[in-house]
Amino acid sequence: MRFAPALIAVAILAGCADKPSKEEEEAAKNTMVCQLDGERVVIRFDTGEARMLLPGGDRVILYQVPSQTGARFSNGNLELRGKGTEFTLVDHTAAVQVPLVGCAPYSIPKDGK
Repeated sequence: MRFAPALIAVAILAGCADKPSKEEEEAAKNTMVCQLDGERVVIRFDTGEARMLLPGGDRVILYQVPSQTGARFSNGNLELRGKGTEFTLVDHTAAVQVPLVGCAPYSIPKDGK
């Protein structure tokens, strides 16, 4: 019966793994997931900025700039424009505008995966 305490601890930890923390739940409320050329893009909005995780693993921080309609975030090279769940990514270095498709609020996986 030496293993009983260890089994209980494992069961408790396994039960905790399925439930997201309050911090994870709060972050998910301000996060969108979109597709860019068939690859996943994650955008987390925070006060005055948008943090993007691009398909290649690059992380980009864009800062909010004035806009007459919708949201606009830029770092000088990249710009994110949008309203609701419709976003466009503008690459000023290549003079290219690409719509992000299938944007939806991020949801935390229920099974912890």
